[in-house]
Amino acid sequence: MTHDDHHAADPATEAFVAHRNLLFTVAYEMLGSAADAEDVLQETWLRWAEVDPGHVLDQRAYLVRITTRQSLNRLRTLTRRKEAYVGPWLPEPVLTAPDVAEDVELAESVSMALMLVLETLSPTERAVFVLREVFAVDYDEIAAAVDKTSAAVRQIAHRARRHVDARRPRAAVSASQTRAALESFRRALETGDLQGLLDVLAPDVVLLSDGGGVKQAARRPVTGADKVARFVIGGSGKATGAITGDPTLVNGSPALLLRVGGEIDGVLALRVEDARITGLYYVRNPEKLTRVESETPLTLR
Repeated sequence: MTHDDHHAADPATEAFVAHRNLLFTVAYEMLGSAADAEDVLQETWLRWAEVDPGHVLDQRAYLVRITTRQSLNRLRTLTRRKEAYVGPWLPEPVLTAPDVAEDVELAESVSMALMLVLETLSPTERAVFVLREVFAVDYDEIAAAVDKTSAAVRQIAHRARRHVDARRPRAAVSASQTRAALESFRRALETGDLQGLLDVLAPDVVLLSDGGGVKQAARRPVTGADKVARFVIGGSGKATGAITGDPTLVNGSPALLLRVGGEIDGVLALRVEDARITGLYYVRNPEKLTRVESETPLTLR
């Protein structure tokens, strides 16, 4: 038997590869960082490689449990990194295939709007919410993953759901509505049309821009249609080349890949409610733009 044959038939590797996209999605939703999710998968693999898969009744559940534990460890160090971060911290955007956008539950769970709401939960609340609400893991299994009793996990899940429901977009918005708002925004941006921008922005719109201290960005949220429109038009006026916005699919939702003079400047994602833009999320930090040109597979199963 050659080394390659042996490798292909290795049950531990097969199980890991079969569930890899699921495990990545679990870690990414818990962390909001694809780079950290990849590190968690490395750690999960190292632990899984020490286990005899023949002794594991439910390999998927076991792998999700290891991934959750590693994500929680990582989330605690990430929380400290975020506290020291310059300006607003936005989730790392990932280019997704059209099938992610078509899966409404998956698309909502990885949307920039929801990922930002998840940032306001404690690490344990976030892990419990993601496992229960997104991946429908049962309470006993979550309890084993987060080292709590099943009763405690039920309470945490209830509290986290209430917290998220109070802050998430009120109604699901169709991709076509988001695309329409995005197209209006793109036209106004490319032509410097202040009134066109004001028409598509909700009165209480909030703009968050993430430059990570590497690229220039607003250090604080910009709030209100007038201030946001002036900030956008003012910023585009200072650009060193022509600004173009290419429609793309990021985190399961329509978004814009913005280029200045043909070079990628950042990714703009939206929160749309009642056909108006209520949230603008602009990621400029180059460290967070490594996954906007090749697709990252995400799955709930």
